[in-house]
Amino acid sequence: MPIFDSIGIAQSGVAVYRKWLDAVSDNIANMNNVTSTSEAAYQQTSIIASEMGDGQGVQVSGVAKGSAEGRLVYDPTHPLADADGYVRMPDVDLGQQMGQLIMAQRGYQANLSVVDRAREAYQAALALGRN
Repeated sequence: MPIFDSIGIAQSGVAVYRKWLDAVSDNIANMNNVTSTSEAAYQQTSIIASEMGDGQGVQVSGVAKGSAEGRLVYDPTHPLADADGYVRMPDVDLGQQMGQLIMAQRGYQANLSVVDRAREAYQAALALGRN
């Protein structure tokens, strides 16, 4: 595999993991959003990745949204509460999102390491050619 191919493949991985990190951070940031029971709750976002058609990397092939129903929480003092005292909150699990965050972060770092190693190998090859 040529060095530039490995850089391109790793770059595609970096892009997918960045999108995954963005989705997880949006989920965590919106997990406490409250809406009235007549409105939809924030929908958790998940990234769907697939192999590129040429087999030379990965790409984001879609985005999956969670349930808009969320969960009903009894909070009669909240200004958005309905007549029965309920509000709607997203069905986002912080523990699951933190696990997703760690996996995405490690994948992002691993792909950046591949780019660094390929760059170092390329620079070493150039240095050999100068001598």
